[in-house]
Parts: sequence; C-alpha cells; structure tokens
Amino acid sequence: MAAQDFRIVDGLLYTKEHLWVKAEGDDAIIGITDYGQHQLGDVVYVELPQMDSEVESGDKVASIESVKAAIDIFSPLTGKVISINDDLKDDPSLVNTDPYGEGWLYELKMSDPSELEDLMTADDYRAYIEEIESEEEL
Repeated sequence: MAAQDFRIVDGLLYTKEHLWVKAEGDDAIIGITDYGQHQLGDVVYVELPQMDSEVESGDKVASIESVKAAIDIFSPLTGKVISINDDLKDDPSLVNTDPYGEGWLYELKMSDPSELEDLMTADDYRAYIEEIESEEEL
C-alpha cells in the first residue's frame, strides 16, 4: 500500500510513531493516524493518560491493544493532560473508524509550543510513509 491509500489530513502535524497533533493556541489534541491504526488492526482496548497529569515529550502516556498487537503511546509534546476521550472506553474501535475525529486520544495544555517545530507536516508524513512502504517491498 502507498501513502495515498491512507488518509493524511493537511494542517495537522505528525510523528514518526504515527501520531497526529492538532494544535490550537496552547492546546494540542493527539491521536493515532490512519496509517497507524491500519497497522494495528482492530483496536479492542485503549488505556488513556490520567487527567491533570503532567507529561514530558517522550513519556509513555497511553497504550492501545488490538487483535494483532499492543503498543505504547509516547507523548510528542510536554504539557498537562486537560482532556481524555472517554468514548474510547466504551468503543475503542473509534480509533479505527474515525482516527482523526471521534477516535482522538487526549488533549494537552502545552508547556513548550516550540516542540511543534520538531513534528512533521502532512507532506513530510506522506513522504515518510512512502519511504516505509518502499522499504517493506524490498
């Protein structure tokens, strides 16, 4: 599959760990990308961070279990967790069906918005997916 087979939303920022970030002022909503959820397969459980917890960029903040694997989610940004997606407790499959909408994971009040500069644009992420996919074809 190629990058164009996966939904990548312009205007969001991305990580090499297949997370997306939607920054609005000092707040940032974080979720897993369409490519990331596709790699996981059907999500059966999501463990979210604690409300009001302070997290550093690179800290483990959540985990996702699917029929294929369990992965840890590491925060791409430093800040305080101000919201979590409680809907995922009852319906973890939202990560699969609507990764950029109802399937978001958590929201942070960023401590250091300059960390956004370390993330990829949608075009950068498309190129990154193309690179990954071409390596897998070898």
